[in-house]
Amino acid sequence: MLGHNNKDRPRPGQRGSGAMSLGVTIFDHILFNQQLNPQATGAFTRLLLAVVVAAKVVQRDVAKAGLVDVLGRAGGVNVHGEEVQKLDDIANDTLKRLLFSSGEVCALMSEEEADILETPRHMKRGHYLVHFDPLDGSSNIDANVSIGTIFSIYRRLTAQERDVALSDALQPGHRQVAAGYVIYGSSCMLVYSTGNGVHGFTLDPSVGEFLLSHPNIVLPRKGNIYSVNESNYAHWDPGTRAYVDWLKDPEAGHVKPYTSRYIGSLVADFHRNLLYGGIFLYPADKRDPLKPKGKLRLMCEANPMSFIAEQAGGLATTGAERIMDIQPDGIHQRVPLIVGSADDVKLYQEFMARSETQGAK
Repeated sequence: MLGHNNKDRPRPGQRGSGAMSLGVTIFDHILFNQQLNPQATGAFTRLLLAVVVAAKVVQRDVAKAGLVDVLGRAGGVNVHGEEVQKLDDIANDTLKRLLFSSGEVCALMSEEEADILETPRHMKRGHYLVHFDPLDGSSNIDANVSIGTIFSIYRRLTAQERDVALSDALQPGHRQVAAGYVIYGSSCMLVYSTGNGVHGFTLDPSVGEFLLSHPNIVLPRKGNIYSVNESNYAHWDPGTRAYVDWLKDPEAGHVKPYTSRYIGSLVADFHRNLLYGGIFLYPADKRDPLKPKGKLRLMCEANPMSFIAEQAGGLATTGAERIMDIQPDGIHQRVPLIVGSADDVKLYQEFMARSETQGAK
């Protein structure tokens, strides 16, 4: 089921049908890929299906958010000091309950929880660990802006009979065996990769099933959309400012002018650029001394999005190094994230390198 076989994938900017027909359910798609792996035991499939069920439950709660008392603040703050929304708590509890119940995880790491959550002793333990952001973009909930769930799956490294070690939870992104996200917007979509391309499924509410709608997603080599919170401009490093200035410069010789599109929900901004091409930037800035290395979390945001981007033919970097090569030093570590079309990310890296060279003189 796992691997990096890009044979017969479509050209950048296109979606191909791959080995399966449009309209197939996500259950059939996962099962089909399991059958391609002679060593598959079904454990990984059961875990992915637990994620699918959790997505349906969270979508149900999001869809009725304006009709029942689940909008607004929950009255507390999370481990990062951020105000927790009621739907944050609901989504977090849903994912924990369903992932633990799958019997295939040994530990969970949630953006909303300070510590590693080991599978309770009375429950079956599996060989996988899951990092997740239960409700990305939750500050936009009351405004009915697209929000999402992000997940990242790793295989355990240490012996099964022992407690989960910190080294199990702090694996670099290139060790991910799967990653994906769910976007709760005009339609509910689940996008995931197991290392063999990127596939998107749309929830058909009439039958309650995710159907294959975007097989073999491939990022265009170059886009014309940039997504960044420009209110932080004055706090960026010189290389990032120079790059964004170049994107906006009508005299820079762009074949097609760049367009600014920023929603403020990572899942929504990333998803748009994944389909259309472009670059998303959340660089380090000096605005908040508590977040000197950026806002986004390596394990539950940057790594899974980087995995998906690279599987679709894109790139992801901090500006200085590949995201998925970073050795984590904490489950809530923050990093800069620049991700998207390969040529756009490479050009950003050139601006950063040029800026560092000039600064060294």
